Amino acid sequence: MANALVSIQIIPKTKNGEDSIPYVDAAIDVIEQSGVKYQVNPLETTMEGELTALFSIIGKMNEKMASLGCPSIISQVKVFYKPDGTSMDVLTEKYR
Repeated sequence: MANALVSIQIIPKTKNGEDSIPYVDAAIDVIEQSGVKYQVNPLETTMEGELTALFSIIGKMNEKMASLGCPSIISQVKVFYKPDGTSMDVLTEKYR
């Protein structure tokens, strides 16, 4: 069972001020390729998994932005950690 939920909003600075949405899409693709459970929301994406693995994904997302030519990246991160297990479904079930 997962022990963490991590939400990330990645804000890449683009080289020439172009639209950042394609870059955000590429960052979300990094999450998709990782195989962790995730949910895209309007202002952030939440991942579910082991804390160290989720932090590694955030690192890869930032590396992806740099490889696409972004001179800098802001990553706003929220962490919910529960060593004995957690899930997005359990945390939000009363609202569904």
